[in-house]
Amino acid sequence: MKKRRLLSALLASVLALSIAGCGSDVRTEGEKGMSRADAEAELASLLKKVNTRTVSNPTLDIYMSETSKADALDDISTFPITVRGTGDIDIEVAAATEMSADAPDDWMNVVARNFNKENKKINGRTVSVSVRKITSGEAVTYILDGGYEPAVFAPSNFAWGEMLKASGIGITKLTDRIAGNTAGILIKKEVYDSFIEKYKEATVGNVLDATINKDLVFAYTNPYTSSTGLNILTAMLKSFDESDPLSENAAQKLIEYQKSSPPVAYTTAVLRQSAAKGVINAMVMEEQAYINTPELKSYQFIPAGIRHDHPVYTFDWASEEQQEAARMFVEYCQNDESQALATEKGFNRHDDYQAQDPGMTGTDYLNAQKIWKQNKNGGKPIVAVFVADVSGSMDGEPLNALKRSLINGAEYIGSENHIGLVSYSSSVTINLPIAEFDATQRAYFSGEVKSLSAGGSTATYDAVLVALDMLKEKAKEVEDAKLMLFVLTDGEQNEGYSLDRVTGIVGGLEVPVYTIAYNYSDTKDLETLSGINEAACIKADSTDIANQLRNLFNVQI
Repeated sequence: MKKRRLLSALLASVLALSIAGCGSDVRTEGEKGMSRADAEAELASLLKKVNTRTVSNPTLDIYMSETSKADALDDISTFPITVRGTGDIDIEVAAATEMSADAPDDWMNVVARNFNKENKKINGRTVSVSVRKITSGEAVTYILDGGYEPAVFAPSNFAWGEMLKASGIGITKLTDRIAGNTAGILIKKEVYDSFIEKYKEATVGNVLDATINKDLVFAYTNPYTSSTGLNILTAMLKSFDESDPLSENAAQKLIEYQKSSPPVAYTTAVLRQSAAKGVINAMVMEEQAYINTPELKSYQFIPAGIRHDHPVYTFDWASEEQQEAARMFVEYCQNDESQALATEKGFNRHDDYQAQDPGMTGTDYLNAQKIWKQNKNGGKPIVAVFVADVSGSMDGEPLNALKRSLINGAEYIGSENHIGLVSYSSSVTINLPIAEFDATQRAYFSGEVKSLSAGGSTATYDAVLVALDMLKEKAKEVEDAKLMLFVLTDGEQNEGYSLDRVTGIVGGLEVPVYTIAYNYSDTKDLETLSGINEAACIKADSTDIANQLRNLFNVQI
């Protein structure tokens, strides 16, 4: 009987799980012990017993319409309201997650509840604050592409506000700071001393040089969603070309750097897991998170880039009363009691740190993201196969939501990449052989995804073997390819090969397997599969599958 997770009514809990990933990695002893030659031989042997068919005439979606950016977004309710105001004048604050999550990352939640108890008034009408927990980057995406109109925006740093302004959003900064913070680089203390001895100073440029020279293994987060990721990315570009961080010279150096660096992490939680396993010994982090995470005490924190002082903005679409309420709330955030609480929660440290500002405009920050997207794989072509579970439990809305999300999320996959599609239930179907993701392949991909139907059991690892064989063969045609496998499933394997028969093959072929646990909570096997080659395991459901795939594709493809 397949284990499935019912859709939770508590969106906050769902989102917390999805952002954190599937959990800590579980390793199978000896899973990486197989050589490539042995892995290829074992793969060929096992495939003889896999029931596989290939679609001879894939469906061409000739009516495929242009997908808007809004189509790739889940409803804003995916990001939970953590404080709900009930005043006559209520202002919604889109608040950075380090202030709007669970304790100790709940400073704004506490301050908002305290503020709401005051029953302050404007023109005789009560004022309150509602807080939505959302990363700064996702807030910008939803404002620009999803029609989201909060009255107030409290991002981690000013770069996001400048990006909105450059995009034509009517925005007014109310203050430069409500809770002081710095972003920076963590280096394992046991390697920090040798790093300083050789490179003399802990700068972004020296960290990059040390990574290229293999003296450090440094990883950072997605600059489309993570404030620290965006901050360090722009500091990196500035280091590559001091006079013009957006130059072709800087882009070429980014390509060279990415060839020797670990993949960009999907979330900060993935960074922590990699650090715990000893895969990396340097990573990006905000100081407040560093202070509040005991397992990171073995790292040295080095401030870098611009400050993360949490500026606050309001918008032209907010009413005059809402804007006045926003100013009232900012003043409340800055009072002595609120600031003492901020310090207690890990903010307001390193006030003496002077920002290393790359001097970028909002347009420059937007262009920096594009440069990263184009060059993050070190110039290597991507060859990827999507493996979709179409067993009986996926019937109805789960499969429909998955189809929509795959088609819309595919808009984030560049035409220079090579993409294939496999589906499975009791048997395995090669819906679409791997080919360059041009307009024709994209139309075939859309047609085949739309034609998927559910029924049967769950031969997950049979499908993984088929996809691995497709990748292995395509790699012979595409020089220096970066191979990836994406598995989307809602339950445990109950037919065909078991996990322990494929782990050695996955390890020997060194293909990262990104797993998306869809409406599914018991993810131990998926954690193991993704953990073999340091890929991410992500939890999603019908409410946020579009966002999870969009962000995963942005980072990896």
